[in-house]
Amino acid sequence: MPQTTETVVVDETRTDARPHRIHRAWFVAAVTFVTIIGAAAFRSLPGLLIDPLHQEFGWSRGTIGAAVSVNLALYGLTAPFAAALMDRFGIRRVVAVALAVITLGAGTTVWMTAAWQLLLCWGLLVGLGSGSMALAFAATVTNRWFTERRGLVTGILTAASASGQLIFLPVLSWTVQHHGWRPASVTVALAALAVIPFVWLLLRDHPADVGVKPYGATEFVPRPAPVTGAARRTVTVLLSAVRTGPFWLLAGTFAICGASTNGLVQTHFVPAAHDHGMPITAAASLLAVIGVFDVLGTIASGWFTDRFEPRRLLAVYYALRGISLLFLPILLAPTVHPPMVFFIVFYGLDWVATVPPTLALCREQYGQDSAIVFGWVLASHQVGAALVAFLGGVARDAFGSYDVVWYASGALCAAAALMALVIRRRPAGMPALA
Repeated sequence: MPQTTETVVVDETRTDARPHRIHRAWFVAAVTFVTIIGAAAFRSLPGLLIDPLHQEFGWSRGTIGAAVSVNLALYGLTAPFAAALMDRFGIRRVVAVALAVITLGAGTTVWMTAAWQLLLCWGLLVGLGSGSMALAFAATVTNRWFTERRGLVTGILTAASASGQLIFLPVLSWTVQHHGWRPASVTVALAALAVIPFVWLLLRDHPADVGVKPYGATEFVPRPAPVTGAARRTVTVLLSAVRTGPFWLLAGTFAICGASTNGLVQTHFVPAAHDHGMPITAAASLLAVIGVFDVLGTIASGWFTDRFEPRRLLAVYYALRGISLLFLPILLAPTVHPPMVFFIVFYGLDWVATVPPTLALCREQYGQDSAIVFGWVLASHQVGAALVAFLGGVARDAFGSYDVVWYASGALCAAAALMALVIRRRPAGMPALA
């Protein structure tokens, strides 16, 4: 692809026509990055709550896992509608409301006394709010503001969630251990609340709002008219996409991605390590280290996606992830040892490296509808995560360990690698499906 050596862009609404050395798109990407980091606090907490809630209320791990699964499922199922709502009402409004809902859901958990209240607050409210802050948000920003460097920007914005995990996990695990789970929930609520002013004051919906071209574009792109019938359009795009083979392969591989990351490791790694005698703070710190290398791996994946065949990248990522999960049961121990550190680094580099090539394939196959299609593909990701979040807790209750879940997830990743390879490429010049 052509290399951009100069990022000088003239603001076409300015009378003095002075150049900007840094394109406005990068500032929008930076605000989006900070927003996702702030909202990532709620993604860090569920795995830390399983043991405290089990001890305080006597709820089974399956019951607690059910609330987490509702959260994860809604996170995915809300995403495609959120992408359409952003086309209708604008990015700023949708994201600000989503953060407010997250604040309400996380904050009200401190008064809960029954399991249905956990399902309502953490499952329903935080699930709906987080779904509107899902990767469809990053996809919409990338599609509107960038025509070049899309893979790199996707990788950076995807890595923001891992960066938030890195920031919040050690703090939240220390808070849970020393002060209980309620102050940790309040911390999550305040983090989401603090981001709202940044979104409202600094985020812009479209390049035309500030009179610039998208980054890398050769022509000015007028702001499109608001798209009415957001729900109808979302369903219409889905009905069109399900008639194509690539959609099912992308949805299937991404469901396995969710099952082997958010549903499995993010939810159950800390309690599984604690089962083997490892302190909660040590296990949470390892999960945070995954976030460090996830940032590096995801940004690198975005760079690779701009240069290599996305299908082959996906196959390699899933195969390596599956191999690593097969070794995890023999690595869990009371203390952190070098082989476990190697697993954390290796697995972290692969955590969400699948996102940039998956989004690139959605863009290749579905064109202007790619953000909504990716929202539905993300829904499958979260359904897979939700199933494993619930079934992992059930398996722990039934078998007394998580071993069977690690092995099953490794086998699923092998299947995902094969599925990625059979996604057909769209010949150059052929219009994308829409």
